[in-house]
Amino acid sequence: MRNIKLTIAYDGPDFSGWQKQLNAPTIQGELEKVLSTITNAPVTLNGAGRTDAGVHALGMVANFKSNSSISLSRLHAGANSMLPAAIRILSIEQAHPDFHARFTSLSKSYSYTVATGAIQSPIGRLYAVHVAQFLSLSAMRQCLKIITGTHDFASFEASGSRDKTIRTGRGSVRSLYSAILTESGPDRLQFQFTGDGFLRHMVRNIVGTILEVGKEKRTVTEFITILDAKDRSKACATAPAHGLFLEEINYPQQGDISL
Repeated sequence: MRNIKLTIAYDGPDFSGWQKQLNAPTIQGELEKVLSTITNAPVTLNGAGRTDAGVHALGMVANFKSNSSISLSRLHAGANSMLPAAIRILSIEQAHPDFHARFTSLSKSYSYTVATGAIQSPIGRLYAVHVAQFLSLSAMRQCLKIITGTHDFASFEASGSRDKTIRTGRGSVRSLYSAILTESGPDRLQFQFTGDGFLRHMVRNIVGTILEVGKEKRTVTEFITILDAKDRSKACATAPAHGLFLEEINYPQQGDISL
């Protein structure tokens, strides 16, 4: 029995997110269908997380157990030849038997891109959100500095993110190791977040609220009040999905994994 680790990239608009659904195309569903065909056995993927419809990934990670004797190189080439063009397996490797894409991850990194020119290029319209008005970069960066570290992010948590009847565990507390804003090109801004985990819509809700601060419709002081409220209704609208990329998931070295 091998534990096989996949690193995957995908273009989000054609799919209803990562998680398999009965009546909609999903990343997990397409991958499991192809891998099951090649290995001639049912495949259930453990994904490192769940991305929503329209969200992109440059480095999603998943794993599955298999008794198939097919070589990893043949599995890799065969899967990519059968997958939709919007999904590609970047690498396949045999992982430590205890490796789990979700439970052994150390951190995840996301980016969110904003186009700020008067006219957005149609070429990039599916990968950046257009905001054609003044944005205060200094105010937005103050907000990002405020949320760096460990906080209760309930104000930026979408409904259904977790079972709130469970009183054990960390609840809506998460640690952001970094939260920065860069000017990644002409008329182009990029938010970058790395943390130990993210609640459902957390990045998009943070970005949606910080953009309101950037537009000077909210103040930095109001942003602090929103964070401290631990109440989603106090924050602003969720930023659109298509600006969001899952960039990378970090793991311990294989020899360091112990469960």
